Amino acid sequence: MLNIGDFKLYPLQGGITQMDGGAMFGVVPRALWSKKYPPNDLNQIPLVTHPIFVQTEGHNIIIDAGMGNGKLTEKQKRNYGTTYESDIEHSLKRFDIGIDDIDIVIMSHMHFDHACGLTTPDGQSVFKNATIYTSQIEWNELRSPNIRSKATYWEENYKGIEHQVITFVGSMEIIPGITMRHTGGHSAGHSVIELESNGMKAVHMADILPTLAHLNPLWVTAYDDYPMDSIDAKERLLQKYIKEDYWFVFYHDANHFAVRIDEQTRGIKEDIRRDDLIEI
Repeated sequence: MLNIGDFKLYPLQGGITQMDGGAMFGVVPRALWSKKYPPNDLNQIPLVTHPIFVQTEGHNIIIDAGMGNGKLTEKQKRNYGTTYESDIEHSLKRFDIGIDDIDIVIMSHMHFDHACGLTTPDGQSVFKNATIYTSQIEWNELRSPNIRSKATYWEENYKGIEHQVITFVGSMEIIPGITMRHTGGHSAGHSVIELESNGMKAVHMADILPTLAHLNPLWVTAYDDYPMDSIDAKERLLQKYIKEDYWFVFYHDANHFAVRIDEQTRGIKEDIRRDDLIEI
């Protein structure tokens, strides 16, 4: 668990995938990225899709929603290397709460690997008592995708939750100490989530920093719709967050749940590894 002041952060079991390493690192040569994130014989790298549970005195919050359960066809499971689907309900039991106790869902963006967990296979809302936040740009594109983005924005991931969604432009403080900021880049409406409490700070940079291996501002995924926007946002925000000693919290990194980064060396100053956490 990571404590950020009064906020308690913990990963939930949202699914496990094996995605193509070349796609995850774009134009970066395999000889470089494979040293930081080794692939298997099929050139796939292990990635988790683990929502970040944030518990405060008055709220039960999740950031991003996992792969869902029963949403993927057998072909999709094979293509995405999905070896495990979501089991968020089981993960929440350690906190003595259930799905219906989640009252806020924060969506960095709405690509299927983040949004499938929002609805059931028959299209009903999973988090019935939650308000769901995403950027207005992301919400618009989700409902009217272009020829490229329609492969990742699925109607079944939003039809059952439309009445729960609140959108924002620019930035929005969800509750005191938790703020969403629109960045664009990975998707037109992509956002980062900042958390601050009692002088401690953390950030979820979502898919403009999907793993620690993507720390180089130029290392962006082939899935990024606007890679130069990703590079610009990552370069600018990393300088700020590292200088101000933020914890970086990950949704996709199979090895690291959260790290602090040394400003001088850009190496790890402190690390919470997924293996160090109790099984989720």
